[in-house]
Amino acid sequence: MPTAPVRRVPGRLLAPAPGWTTTADVVVVGSGIAGLTAALRLRGQVGKILVVTKDVLAAGSTQWAQGGIAAALGPGDTPAEHLVDTLVAGAGACDRDAVEVLVTEGPDAVRELIALGTNFDHDPNGELSLTREGGHHRDRIAHAGGDATGAEIQRALIAAIAQTPEIEVIQHALAVDLLLADDGGVAGLTLHVMGEGQRDGVGAVLCRAVVLASGGLGQVFAQTTNPSVSTGDGMAVALRAGAVLRDLEFVQFHPTVMYLGADSRGQQPLISEAVRGEGGFLVDWDGDRLMQGVHELGDLAPRDVVAKAITRRMDETGKPHLWLDARHLGRAFWERRFPTILATCRRHGVDPVTDLIPVAPACHYASGGVRTDLWGRSNVPGLYATGEVACSGVHGANRLASNSLLEGLVFSRRIATVLPEELRPLRPPAPDTRTAGLVPGEVRRELQEVMTARAGVLRSADGLADGLGHLDKLAGVAAESVDQESWETTNLLTISTALADAAALREETRGSHWREDFPERDDARFAGHLDVVMRDGASTLAFTPAPATDGA
Repeated sequence: MPTAPVRRVPGRLLAPAPGWTTTADVVVVGSGIAGLTAALRLRGQVGKILVVTKDVLAAGSTQWAQGGIAAALGPGDTPAEHLVDTLVAGAGACDRDAVEVLVTEGPDAVRELIALGTNFDHDPNGELSLTREGGHHRDRIAHAGGDATGAEIQRALIAAIAQTPEIEVIQHALAVDLLLADDGGVAGLTLHVMGEGQRDGVGAVLCRAVVLASGGLGQVFAQTTNPSVSTGDGMAVALRAGAVLRDLEFVQFHPTVMYLGADSRGQQPLISEAVRGEGGFLVDWDGDRLMQGVHELGDLAPRDVVAKAITRRMDETGKPHLWLDARHLGRAFWERRFPTILATCRRHGVDPVTDLIPVAPACHYASGGVRTDLWGRSNVPGLYATGEVACSGVHGANRLASNSLLEGLVFSRRIATVLPEELRPLRPPAPDTRTAGLVPGEVRRELQEVMTARAGVLRSADGLADGLGHLDKLAGVAAESVDQESWETTNLLTISTALADAAALREETRGSHWREDFPERDDARFAGHLDVVMRDGASTLAFTPAPATDGA
């Protein structure tokens, strides 16, 4: 096993001293399905719950989820079959116990979401309408509004929060850093709040537990399906506080993201896998079907398989994208089943009813994150994590389609089961001796270009070494002003460095991690996980062996 050099990034974010202080029993950071489920499940079990979110309540990744939520809800389907599909997609890197939790508790969790008021689509007989996506051998994806599942779930959760006075919400609040007690556990966190009256600027929330549900790291890359708020803040906050981050190298690139041109940056339109689930298929510039003969599931192969096939054909032909053909579905079907995607495509000058859709892979989902146990606990006392910010073990090296919403739902419920009995006493923060620093927001574009070119879909030792050298140089650039753009960019740099280091150490191809210089999976050396830890800005990586988990 190779070793990574110790790298240095800021040990904490440079920020003004808190200008205000408040207290809560539990602070939930994030307002997607994971965060709001945790808050709602904790009500009545703890005292004051504070939900903080970087934008407005509906601005996170959940609302952008098109395809749906996977669970064994259909006739003949079983959690055991869902488990096998999840393990196969995870390419041997899943935690089998975590997957069993997910698929076993998933159906009841979805039914509870329905009872909360989520309006999923139903067939003419009144049964829950289920469809299929990549890697699934059965129709088990529940959806809402055709292709607006996340938005409907978010609506239902926000409506429930609005009727729960014991949950306080602070919007436009960036989590800056955790406050730690003498024992290294949670004592609170600092926030920067914009436009909240008496709580403008940096303040401190003293609390007994923190639940991180802050989403992913998509803005590390130049093109992503993630919203602009996905800057890896929760992962960076946890890492600086001593939490272990696991499996950061496993970043899923969604195969069918609408190609808007070589100069397009930031959030790109996702073309849901459900389009292929309903009969769409990929073709190259000659009109040849791409996935025939590549995988038994054809166009519905796991996402890493499809993304690699697209990238290979693009490399072979020198073309910037391929095409998704779903014209045969017809206008009426498009308008009923995929109204959101249809409107998005037309807004960009493409009518899927009559036109091929240009698609290329782009960053979509972080399978790694804050290492947790089966109850959402991190290694930092009082710190829990759920949803995309966490690494629960269910996704392994490649998330199975539509398991993400389910993970946030299931593991937030589990956190709420154990957290009330584990609440720490309110403790004073210890003096913070970590070295403060900040890189300027102006380097974000450069960072994203480096990560896309050197740590994107296709990786190599030379490319990663070059990228890490570039990141080291960016770490040496000091910000001249303290602002949110610089805080977010420093978080992106922190996570990018750890991600690229892990990608360099994993000398194999597994799931979404694709090394052109090590094209085969290597269980003899790399069956297990890469864990990164940080002490005052100095990060180190360690390999934790684990048996490969490939199926039944």
